Amino acid sequence: MKYKIDVMRIRDNSIVLNGWVIGKTPEEEVQFQVLDEQDTPVEFKYVPVRRDDVSQIYFKKTVEKDLGFDIRIPYVRDSKKDRTLVIQCENKSVAVKLNADIIEKQNSSSHKKSAKLKSMMNKQTLQSAMDFLMENGLKAFVIKSRHKLQGIDSDYDYPEWVSLTKTTEEELAQQRETVFDYMPKLSVVIPAYKTPERFLSAMLDSLLAQTYTNWEVCVADGSPRGEGVERVLKRYAMKDERFRYVILGENKGISGNTNAAIEMATGDFIVLADHDDTLAPDALFECVKAINQDPEIDVVYTDEDKLDIDGGELFEPHFKPDFNPDLLTSVNYICHLFVVNHELLLEVGLFKEEFDGAQDYDFILRCTEKARKICHIPKALYHWRCHQDSTASNPESKLYAFEAGARAVKAHYDRLGIPVKSVEKGIDYGIYHTTFEITGDPLVSVIIPNKDHSADLDLCMRSLIEKSTYKNLEFIVVENNSADPATFAYYEKIQKEFEFVHVVTWEREFNYSAINNFGVTFAKGEYLLFLNNDTELINPESMEEMLGYCQREDVGITGVRLLYSDDTIQHAGVVVGFGGIAGHTFIGLHKAESSYFNQAMCARNYSAVTAACMMSKRSLFDQVGGFSEDLAVAFNDIDYCMKIRSLNKLVVYVPYALFYHYESKSRGLEDTPEKVERFNREIKKFSEKWPDILRDGDPYYNPNLTLRKSNFALRDLKKEKIGEPYQLEV
Repeated sequence: MKYKIDVMRIRDNSIVLNGWVIGKTPEEEVQFQVLDEQDTPVEFKYVPVRRDDVSQIYFKKTVEKDLGFDIRIPYVRDSKKDRTLVIQCENKSVAVKLNADIIEKQNSSSHKKSAKLKSMMNKQTLQSAMDFLMENGLKAFVIKSRHKLQGIDSDYDYPEWVSLTKTTEEELAQQRETVFDYMPKLSVVIPAYKTPERFLSAMLDSLLAQTYTNWEVCVADGSPRGEGVERVLKRYAMKDERFRYVILGENKGISGNTNAAIEMATGDFIVLADHDDTLAPDALFECVKAINQDPEIDVVYTDEDKLDIDGGELFEPHFKPDFNPDLLTSVNYICHLFVVNHELLLEVGLFKEEFDGAQDYDFILRCTEKARKICHIPKALYHWRCHQDSTASNPESKLYAFEAGARAVKAHYDRLGIPVKSVEKGIDYGIYHTTFEITGDPLVSVIIPNKDHSADLDLCMRSLIEKSTYKNLEFIVVENNSADPATFAYYEKIQKEFEFVHVVTWEREFNYSAINNFGVTFAKGEYLLFLNNDTELINPESMEEMLGYCQREDVGITGVRLLYSDDTIQHAGVVVGFGGIAGHTFIGLHKAESSYFNQAMCARNYSAVTAACMMSKRSLFDQVGGFSEDLAVAFNDIDYCMKIRSLNKLVVYVPYALFYHYESKSRGLEDTPEKVERFNREIKKFSEKWPDILRDGDPYYNPNLTLRKSNFALRDLKKEKIGEPYQLEV
């Protein structure tokens, strides 16, 4: 017999237990009993719960039997009396003692850390670790193990973080008294289908608790006869006239049921919600507050987290960036809470049944295409209930949803007139990898500054010449004060071997910006690829990956995923504000490790990417005057990205464009007083040029996430307040 109690807490004068029990086979019967201090049986409620995750781990298949449990035992918190849960299976039994002190200890931060460490030592985790070791090698295994151990000790426990950051009762009271200049009516539309009554009641109760009150609820129940929720809906409608509902009498599908709810709506804005989730009490207030700040806002979305099956604990927060169109076509990161202007909804149309399973993804794409302005509220105001029938916890339970999602992304690009070759499964289900059609065969000019290190330069160029599937390239090597005679011999040789390699000579002091600007004056290409001489192409299709995005009218720059020689990440995009000015994301993470919501493997927009490998349109380079030469060494690439973005062009990180970056072979460290002084001067110049983003925060990064690490961890509230800039000492 194996068992685990995942959740143990006291709620509403009941001890609530969620977990699972299995025997050697799925057919083994399990029995539960609860005893008091005199070993007298105590009545309790038991609900079986489907646990596909457990059956997959232990039986390597999905079994029909419910292996999980939800147990509720009557208990008065202050009674100090013990209860004992007895679990019997395979002629064995185990007794689990329960009281307030034990449950408090179980939920302490230190115990959870200990439990995480212990779980890393169980048979199944060790087997998973061995599989990772065999697939990725010892070095990757050591790196991943170190990150796991560091994460246990260093990152906030989310429930503790929530308790420190949630809206206070005093603030909620103030919200209830607030009168906005514009008090729009919000229509919360909810499709219901065979909804457990307690889950639906929890959602409706969370709406009753809203501090903003000009709303209506429109529920369309498509449940089969005898399995509907009319009894619950009638009770709420009798209590409050803002609750309205229709009994459809049949299941019209996800889209049909949602459309029926939308057609009831009379509000100025439509709010999408699922039948078994909940909203934070200030969710609607924050949305209306945002709408009042700008009358052109047509779409509002918020951050979200997950709610365990019994609604007692929040976990896995998703803190999102401001509107990020390329991330949205990689994954439906917007999801919940989503609010749309009713007039815009009528313009783009209702939900489409051909996208059932990803109907909200298709709808969000259509709305964001047409919206005048899109507002993101960086607060977790929506709680997504996580159970085994939900894609929140079991993506393989709805594979059809991901196929529908791929069609939704393709339809989005078709509407925009952007030619797409394919939309395929990315690193996981629900994450999409779009490959664009390349228009024509444009020349790409590769600009490479070089000082000696001819072997590195040769490896860099030959990796592109020999491996790349895109061939229309020219190379401009900018010779920069080399001293080794072998370097010049190499230049002669390589130019004789390849007529598309040109060496030009920079004769002044080192200035990265000036050297690259000089190199561009010799370039004939429509597109420029700025490339360090200590890089090496890994994915042969990297050029097409970059060029596909860069050809789009709305894109000005594309960047790539760069790996160190040990296959850990050196660059996966840049966040302005990291470490005070700017820094790379996910540094040191192994290429096989999971990143924050898999974003290291999602095409997405950033404020900047590194010029160690950066593609840009030549026309835009000329328009902004190239790199700023007053930034000779540091932050010139970030500054260039900021200038391109000021033209309302996007910077796109493209993870499937993959290179090694051996880094810092060409130039020394900032290890002299003169170099340190120059570095500090450039920090000052950058911060004076772009004060707004440093003060207000990077729009492509969430203010709840730390600026002190590159792994998208929660802010350490003892060191940095939410939204507070990093205090840089120069």
